[in-house]
Parts: sequence; C-alpha cells; structure tokens
Amino acid sequence: MNEASHLIVQTTVASEAQAQHMAQLAIHQGLAACVHIEPIQSMYRWQGQIEHDAEWRLSFKTLPHLASPLVAALQAVHPYELPAFYAVPAAPLTTEWSQWVE
Repeated sequence: MNEASHLIVQTTVASEAQAQHMAQLAIHQGLAACVHIEPIQSMYRWQGQIEHDAEWRLSFKTLPHLASPLVAALQAVHPYELPAFYAVPAAPLTTEWSQWVE
C-alpha cells in the first residue's frame, strides 16, 4: 500500500493530563485507532510576544472520513484559545496495520 489512505492528525496541549483526556476521548468515540503523546518544547509568537513553553503533542492515527468529526470533538474540549490542528497524510507500509486502523 502506498497511497495516503490514512491520516495523522496533530495538536498540542499544555499538560499531560489534558493530552490523556483528549486521547481517551478520541479512542472511546472511535475517532482514532491510536494516539501518540509526547513532550515537546514550543516557541511561538502570541499577542506580540515571543513565548517558549513545554507542551504535549498528540498524534491521532485515523482515517480521512473521521478527520472532521475528530477535530470537532477535540475543539469542544481543547483548552487553548486558538488550537492548531494538522493533518499529515500517512501511507501505511503494511496491510495488517492499515486494516487495524480501519
């Protein structure tokens, strides 16, 4: 399989507890098959200031038709005023993994 038939949807939050909550929500609602949670450092401009914060990045493994409902569910509980969401195309390299996500 080499076409991007799957997506990795990413966002960040300020705490591990928030990340765990959002991951569980997505898994329980069947909007993602798996979520990776990892600590990161972010530097960004916000309201005219340069900010540097520790954050938690969530990577949701999902299917294209679930991306919009996933983002809607995450936006409803996201703690940020302006959360960022990204969808990265993913081309599964094994049929078994692809079938598991589906």
